[in-house]
Amino acid sequence: MINQLKNPTQAKGMFKGLTKEETSWIMFDWADSAYTMTVLTVVFSMFLAYSVSASGADSEHVSVFVGFGNTAVTLIAGLMAPILGTLSGYHGKKKILFNFFTFLGIASTVALAIVPYDNWFMLLIVFIISGIGFNACNKIYDAFLPDVSSKANMDRVSSLGFGMGYIGGALGFILSIVLLILSLLGVVDIPVVTAYRLSFVITAIWWGVFSIPMFKNVKQRIGIAPEKNYVRKSFAQILTTLKDIAKDKRVVLFLIAFFLYSDGVGSIIRMAVAVGGDLGIDQMVLLAVLLVVQFVAFPCAIAYGHLAKRFGAKTMIYVGIATYCIICVVALFMDPYAFGIEFVTAMFWVLAVLVGTAQGGIQALSRSYFARIIPTEKSNEYFGIYNVFGRFASIIGTTLFGIVSLATGQPHLGISVIAVLFITAAIIFKFVPNDKSL
Repeated sequence: MINQLKNPTQAKGMFKGLTKEETSWIMFDWADSAYTMTVLTVVFSMFLAYSVSASGADSEHVSVFVGFGNTAVTLIAGLMAPILGTLSGYHGKKKILFNFFTFLGIASTVALAIVPYDNWFMLLIVFIISGIGFNACNKIYDAFLPDVSSKANMDRVSSLGFGMGYIGGALGFILSIVLLILSLLGVVDIPVVTAYRLSFVITAIWWGVFSIPMFKNVKQRIGIAPEKNYVRKSFAQILTTLKDIAKDKRVVLFLIAFFLYSDGVGSIIRMAVAVGGDLGIDQMVLLAVLLVVQFVAFPCAIAYGHLAKRFGAKTMIYVGIATYCIICVVALFMDPYAFGIEFVTAMFWVLAVLVGTAQGGIQALSRSYFARIIPTEKSNEYFGIYNVFGRFASIIGTTLFGIVSLATGQPHLGISVIAVLFITAAIIFKFVPNDKSL
C-alpha cells in the first residue's frame, strides 16, 4: 500500500514529514519548470521574433506562429498520452519512458541553441520536438504521484510540487537570462543571438541536474507484470480504460470540466508574452512581470494546498476558475490605441499577478483530486486519459486566440474570448462530488 511506503530519511522544514520519494518527486517540478518559464513562456517567443526579423519574413504575427506551434505540440502530446499511460502500467516501463522523454526534452532544448538563428521554421520544428518531450515526461511524472504518496497527503505533495516549480522556474529563468538582459541593454559586448542561445543551454543543464533525485529515488510501485506482445496489447487496453471511465459519472464530468478550464489556463500561459509583445509592451517589462509572477505563484500554490484541507479541493478549484474569468475581463481593457501603452502595461501587471495567484493551485489540486477519485490499481491507465484532456488543453484556446486576433487585429480580444471556456467548465464542475465527502 502506498501509505505504508515510508523512507526512514525524513525531510525538514517545508518538507517535514515527507518521504525521500515525495521530496524527489517534488524536485522534478523545480527542475523542468525552468523550461516552462524560460523556453515555453518567455525566451522562445522573443527568439522566434528575432529569427523571423532576421530572415526577412513577415514579423507582424509572431504570436500567431507561437500559438500554432503550441497547438501542434498539444495535438501530438495529447495523442501520445493514452498509449504512454497504458505502457506505464507495466512494471519497469514507466521509468524507462520517463527517462527517454526527459532526455528528449533536454536534448532538443540544447538543439535550439544550434539551429541557425535566421531559420525560424526550423526553430519552430525543434521547439515542437522539445515541447513533445516536455509534455510526455510530465504526463508520466503526474502518474508517479500515486506511486510516491498516500491519498491523504496528495493535495500537499502536489501543491508543493507546483510551488517549488515556480521558485525553480524563476531561479532557472534568472540564471538563463542574465546575459540576455545585459546584452539587450548594451551593458556587455555579447551578440544578442549568443545570449539567446546560452539561455537555452543553461535551461537544459538546470533541467538535467535537478532531475537527478527523480531519476535516483522514485520508483514505480503500481503496475502489472509485462506480458507477451504488451506493446500491442497496450493499445487494446486504452479501449478497456475508456469503458471503465465511461461507467464512472464523476470521473467523466471531472475530465470534461478539467479539459475546458485547463485549456483556458494553458492558452493564457502560452500566449501571455507573445500578446504583450504584440501590444507594444517593452521586453524588459515583460521579463520583469513574468519573474514577479513566479514569486507570487509560489506561496499561492502552497496556500491552495493548505486551504484545500479546510474548504476542499473542489471549492478551491472554483476559486481558480473565478480568478481566470476576472483575468479575461481585464484583458478587454488592454487596447493600446484606446487607452495608451502606459495603461495597457499597468493592466498587464494586474493580469499577470492574477494569473500567478491561481495557475499553480488550480493545476495542483486538479491533479490530486483526480488521483483520489480513481482506482489506485489503475492509476497509470487513468492518468493516461487524464493527460489526453490535460495535454489537449490549450488547443481550443490558442486556436480561438489565433482566429480572433487575426480577424480583429487586436490580440487582447483573443485572450478575452477564452472566458467562454472557464464559464462552461464552472457549470459542468458543479456536478462533480465534493472531495470532502470522498
